[in-house]
Amino acid sequence: MEKKKISIGTEEIAYLDIGSGEPVLMIHGNMSSGVHYEPLISRISDKYRCISPDIRGFGDSSYNSRFSSLEELADDLALFLDAIGVDSCFVIGWSTGGGIGLKLAAKYPNKVKKFFSIEGAGHRGYPIYVKENFKSTGKPYASKEEMASDPMQVAPMISVFEKKDAAMMTSIWDATIYTVSKPTQQQNELWISETLKQRNLVDLDWSLATLNMSDELTVYGKGDGSIKDVKCPTAFTTGEKDVVVPGYMVLDNYNALKDNATLLPYENCGHSPMVDCPDRLANDVVEFFSK
Repeated sequence: MEKKKISIGTEEIAYLDIGSGEPVLMIHGNMSSGVHYEPLISRISDKYRCISPDIRGFGDSSYNSRFSSLEELADDLALFLDAIGVDSCFVIGWSTGGGIGLKLAAKYPNKVKKFFSIEGAGHRGYPIYVKENFKSTGKPYASKEEMASDPMQVAPMISVFEKKDAAMMTSIWDATIYTVSKPTQQQNELWISETLKQRNLVDLDWSLATLNMSDELTVYGKGDGSIKDVKCPTAFTTGEKDVVVPGYMVLDNYNALKDNATLLPYENCGHSPMVDCPDRLANDVVEFFSK
């Protein structure tokens, strides 16, 4: 899968551009890249133009400037769509990409026709709390620098990335993502190699933790209320065995947008429907975008 590259301001975005038809922007999640969408691309690229970029600091995209919010990554994607000449499109977001997709739909409504969230992050954020004796205190970290020293969720992952430890990363994915089915050895080797290119873990974790599109208070303060600006039709999958994004976060997204939203419970499915039930996922995507 050969990537193209295009400049947006000071950054260079690497991306896959496969198929023809109406464009679909595919936003990947944390610890991944645009290549992780291959199972879905292979099933729908006969109907859609699948555009799957590496987000800033992931994969083969540049990381010239740090970021502190998912909104900045949504801004990148808006510039990216402009750069490749796509005025509006369907959007898919997986995991963290679900949070970025909601931000994109809220801030740039004319660019997003419909939004399909695959096990997407909650619009109230994914907090990481201060640990004492390896137990959560329920208190938020005050800065990125403090969060980087988190002994359970952040610092160990930074070490894995620095060491390019493919064996450890594979173990982590097996324990957290592939809780139902496993990819082929060839798929796993490719996807883990893409995962290990990530350079922005602390920025990304901070952006996820501090996300709050509601108008309510979280441990990081009052939200910006931008979830109400998502006007396009939305769909949300929720895997029965997803241990990464709990079902209540998906339900929270759905309930915030339920007047124009579809909830898709996936039985016997973990955090990666693209591995656990790729045919059903592809069928649901096509049905949602085409109706």
